[in-house]
Amino acid sequence: MKLKNLLKGIILYILISGIRVANAQDLPKTELTIATYNIRLNVASDSINAWPNRKEWVRELIQYHNFDIFGVQEALNDQMVDLQELHGFDYVGGGRDDGKQAGEYSAIFYNTKKFSVLKTGTFWLSPTPEKPSKGWDAGIVRICTWACFSDVKSGKLFYVFNTHFDHIGVKARENSAKLILEKVEDLVPPGTPVIVTGDFNSTPETSAYQTMNTNMADAREVTRTKPYGPIGTFNNFNYNSDLKERIDYIFVNSKVEVLKYGVLSDAKDKHFPSDHLPVVCRISLN
Repeated sequence: MKLKNLLKGIILYILISGIRVANAQDLPKTELTIATYNIRLNVASDSINAWPNRKEWVRELIQYHNFDIFGVQEALNDQMVDLQELHGFDYVGGGRDDGKQAGEYSAIFYNTKKFSVLKTGTFWLSPTPEKPSKGWDAGIVRICTWACFSDVKSGKLFYVFNTHFDHIGVKARENSAKLILEKVEDLVPPGTPVIVTGDFNSTPETSAYQTMNTNMADAREVTRTKPYGPIGTFNNFNYNSDLKERIDYIFVNSKVEVLKYGVLSDAKDKHFPSDHLPVVCRISLN
């Protein structure tokens, strides 16, 4: 009798496990294309490379490559207005000078048909992150914008952080990396997918990069398929650049699988649409 009951128990367990696996396979799979793109601020001194000559091209690039969510850096308010002409997109974030419209944005754009925003915020990369402030040895004020998104189809939640580290202060970049990781720990529930995008002004041998890469994964290193495009992401509007300087990244936690990684070197008439190349990933949320 004991053996018979044991066999029944084993069969029941197998049946229940099978149902669970089947149900999991039936759930909508959450995949999306995420990118980071320093679009270069609008300054007339850029001449032929000034924003008015590039804005339509930047919009076309984003639409052609089917970005679902993308973080921008260096975007001034007038550029944010231009990017809002992208059909079906909205954004979260504000200018770094006042958290509203003044100064450069590190905003996050998202496809409104695919995702909804549940929570969002901006903090400053400084010892006083709750208010506009310059941190440590930084040359200028820097920020990070974040959002909690819900996938419309599956209901799956995930967080995106987008930032732009200082170009001068080594200590500022180191501490900015630490601060972002602290904020991820404070804001994100355990087991939730997290993606951090941005211009980190840091090459892979620097301590700021190492801090990020120790706690999260550099998407280029964990992609399931071979990385596409050049290694470098900064071109300085030089069509003949060797494209070896990698300072723009997408970092992910263990709940995000990177299916594809690429650096897009789209050019036209020997000109780039920005002085940075966009970094783009196809990801799956686990």
